[in-house]
Amino acid sequence: MSRISLFNSPFLLGFDELENLLDRTAKASSDGYPPYNIEQVADDGLRISLAVAGFNDDELSVVVEDRQLIIKGKQSEDEGRVYLHRGIAARQFQRSFVLAEGIEVTGAALNNGLLHVDLIRPKIETRKKVIKINTGDVDASSDDDLAIRVETKNVSA
Repeated sequence: MSRISLFNSPFLLGFDELENLLDRTAKASSDGYPPYNIEQVADDGLRISLAVAGFNDDELSVVVEDRQLIIKGKQSEDEGRVYLHRGIAARQFQRSFVLAEGIEVTGAALNNGLLHVDLIRPKIETRKKVIKINTGDVDASSDDDLAIRVETKNVSA
């Protein structure tokens, strides 16, 4: 059974990576644990804060893999404890965030039960390409004779 692509229009060339990105986001866990906030801390800065009460820094990992931020937590069970009531579960989690092109993780800190992951969004440089059209006796049906020169100019935003 074939799948219908959202990007099968001839006007959307080269958007295969975006479609894969949307598929990866849809497959991400919809579990609500741990709760998190995403805030803008500067014009080009973001912070993801996860509520990870009870976790030590050695029980947490923050990894960026193929434009995906993966935060994992696994608490070890203390076999020596006998609980009369256990309302705080030692549960493991994995929370994933898909990062846009160019977003970089600058650091992570654990403070008062919150894991803060700082990100930076670099300024986007606008690019402009001017295509020179050659004139003369060029047979359009022959790819060998067609020469197009591309000039690239960087424009600061």
